[in-house]
Amino acid sequence: IGVGLVGFGLFFLLFGILLYFDSVLLALGNLLFLSGLVFIIGFRRTFTFFFQRPKLKGTSFFFGGLVVVLMRWPILGMLLEAYGFISLFRSFFPVAFGFLGTLANIPLLSQV
Repeated sequence: IGVGLVGFGLFFLLFGILLYFDSVLLALGNLLFLSGLVFIIGFRRTFTFFFQRPKLKGTSFFFGGLVVVLMRWPILGMLLEAYGFISLFRSFFPVAFGFLGTLANIPLLSQV
């Protein structure tokens, strides 16, 4: 359920951006993404992830951007959310890029 909610959340976010920052789709995508995250890792871990002392700045920008999107200022809200997302998941990016680098070692994908 959680992976499906995250997937639909990302789909609605992308679709909202493609439709010239439609605030309703962006808000729905944000809510689905956050609820999917809660279903995947649990409420307590989600809460402790977002409210760790070093990550409070990113959390405030992310949730502030969510509130701004809900107030129907989608471009400013998405900029705030993007900055918050980058500062929240900064430590995860090297792991993700390392995983993408290992995809080149798969025989069929290396030919592509």
